[in-house]
Amino acid sequence: MVQEKWVALSNTTMGVLMATINMSILIIALPAIFTGIKLNPLQPNSFVYLLWILMGYMIVTAVLLVTIGRLSDMFGRVRLFNMGFAVFTVGSILLYLTPGTGDTGALELIIFRIIQAVGGSFIFANSYAIITDNFKKEERGFALGINAIAATAGMSIGIVVGGILATINWRYIFLVSVPVGIVGTVWSYLKLKETSPRKKQRLDIPGNITFAGGLIILLVGVTYGIAPYKTSAMGWGNPWVQVALIVGTILLIAFPFVERKVRDPMFNLSLFKIRGFTAGSFAGMISSMGMMGFMFMIIILFQGIWLPIHGYHFASVPFWAGIYMLPMTVAMGIFGPLAGRYSDTHGQRWLASTGLIVSGVALLLLVLLPADFIYIFMAILLFMFGAGMGIFTAPNTAAVMSSVPPDVRGSASGMLSTLRNVGTTASMGIFFSILILGLTTTLPHTLSSAVISARGGSNLAGIMAKLPPTEAIFGALLGINPIKAILELYPTIPISPSAYATMTARTWFPTIFAPAFMKSLHIVFYVGAAIVFIGAIVSIFREPLRKPKAEKADKLETKPESSDISDRAVKMKR
Repeated sequence: MVQEKWVALSNTTMGVLMATINMSILIIALPAIFTGIKLNPLQPNSFVYLLWILMGYMIVTAVLLVTIGRLSDMFGRVRLFNMGFAVFTVGSILLYLTPGTGDTGALELIIFRIIQAVGGSFIFANSYAIITDNFKKEERGFALGINAIAATAGMSIGIVVGGILATINWRYIFLVSVPVGIVGTVWSYLKLKETSPRKKQRLDIPGNITFAGGLIILLVGVTYGIAPYKTSAMGWGNPWVQVALIVGTILLIAFPFVERKVRDPMFNLSLFKIRGFTAGSFAGMISSMGMMGFMFMIIILFQGIWLPIHGYHFASVPFWAGIYMLPMTVAMGIFGPLAGRYSDTHGQRWLASTGLIVSGVALLLLVLLPADFIYIFMAILLFMFGAGMGIFTAPNTAAVMSSVPPDVRGSASGMLSTLRNVGTTASMGIFFSILILGLTTTLPHTLSSAVISARGGSNLAGIMAKLPPTEAIFGALLGINPIKAILELYPTIPISPSAYATMTARTWFPTIFAPAFMKSLHIVFYVGAAIVFIGAIVSIFREPLRKPKAEKADKLETKPESSDISDRAVKMKR
């Protein structure tokens, strides 16, 4: 039994780490990928490809997690977890072998990423449940803490790994997952044993259609909402975006009513009667919003402003951005397991809430830093933010998974992971909308005036006045010199060699971009802090740990149960 639980922990942690690394590895490697498939990322039609390569993985996992969690309760969590490792590995191989270039290559990357995301969904949906099945109550916080921190730290590690591999060959960022996937697949098939009770139920077709359709349509609307539309900097005025947001919302509102009518609903709404599950799940979703939004904003700050100003060439800034963000990763790695171990004996509620408060304070303190900050102060705040997220994540996950009956842990794990992924995807729309809205009012005039001052001519100044802020933002995110890339799109514009040299210099664009960006970034940090503090308040309302219930739950876990006995246990619990 001792060996089995460590096999379960190590295997699920390996899977989650691999899957989350691949969620963020593209953020840094996108410049090399676009160069490799011979596609200019600042061409108008390329922006949609960029969004889908970045967000397609998140959308697919967010949509599939609940369904897969339910299927895992029906057919076995370990079986579907193993399948996830295999599918993820196949997707990674296909990405490495991407044959096309240009638009075709971009479409192939999106399709293969979706295959990879399907495998990742099987891994995410079952990891927490498998660990909870194999560890006793008094050890669960520590074990889930390691797994949860692997999921959180994987986002930061992916940035570093992507930066290193992209400098060698863009295909290597996909190849790196293949040996891990092969080892994990073989190991899990040979060593990981099924311990979960099975539930004989029917697949909820109406619920799946309503939930998946609503979530896909809504998240697609959010994705295209931050893309330029005609003369507007964002797409929220696009009729198709508005229709997507309305239809997606209507379907999701209808979803719980559909679930009440079907015999075996995919979304176990009765779990929301458990206060610990409800508070912990929504706190997890809110924390994911703050985490992903924070990471993207800091990456843009590093790559678009701070690193070029401090002598780093645009081609190398993605790698160094990953290096300079390591304090956050280190903090999560230190405080996650410690918080999990502490919560096993002292409870989760106040510890998890304290973690979010620490991260929220770090976001507020970031407002005090200028664009040309002294790095030691940024490192301290990165460490502080990461420590807070580490302190929150492990106890929160343990509390959520310990609050539900054993035979619905697959569904609970899928629901928890779904809410986290929805928060991650929604944060893109929220934080980028705030950032773009602020830049729209100041950046075009600032850029056109700077072009005139550099003697770039009125034609180029007119182009810069119409430049969507998204191109400047994603140019910085891609680690390229946006001005140089834009000039390559307009080779016929007359410009003197001296003006060209001035405007394509390493520090010219960052210096001009910084004032407008920092003004908008401060608003983002304020909103992010408010979101994280709301998460802390939600977390406080979870039920405190009561030992009599915990002992009863452990007895249920250690007895082999048939599906009929399991169903009666669930009814008694309700």
